[in-house]
Amino acid sequence: MKQLGKISVVLVLMMFAASCADKNSPNYQFMPNMYEPVGYETYQGVDNGLFPDGTEAMLPPEGTISRGYMPYEFENTPEGKELARLNTSPLDSLKQEENLAKGAELYAIYCAVCHGPKGAGQGNLVKREKILGVPSYDDAARNITVGTTYHTIYYGLNSMGSYASQFANEEEMWQVSEYVMKLKGDLTK
Repeated sequence: MKQLGKISVVLVLMMFAASCADKNSPNYQFMPNMYEPVGYETYQGVDNGLFPDGTEAMLPPEGTISRGYMPYEFENTPEGKELARLNTSPLDSLKQEENLAKGAELYAIYCAVCHGPKGAGQGNLVKREKILGVPSYDDAARNITVGTTYHTIYYGLNSMGSYASQFANEEEMWQVSEYVMKLKGDLTK
């Protein structure tokens, strides 16, 4: 009986100690550098006297572009699309087979689900009636060129959104644009 009393007193003391603990902050910090940041946060607004406005980093100068990025020269307007119509592919014509092979691979990943494997507008989503109104590339009223295809991939058109973020770089978008023109040529034969 004495053992049961000792055990119950120990349990009551443990519950009392556990109930007094603050669960929002740790009682002991074994590695305080992991809890308390040493460096400044980038745009936190700490006045350290280094940069204006109390920031730790400065914004890039106006007119600069990120490394590896080339801005697209045409705006997302109907006039910009008409100007893009005259734009030609900057890809090397001596590597046309490689570019078309890569374009076919990317087209199968991103485009064929809606436009179909042959560009006839009968992709898997169209057949299942999930989306409607995907035109065929051989539609005479469309009058697509490699420049307008790139423009459409870059900005999107109607219910098709922009796919520029899906591709790794501009070269891949031009490869898909050239492959679309090949599909258009195959459909109009």
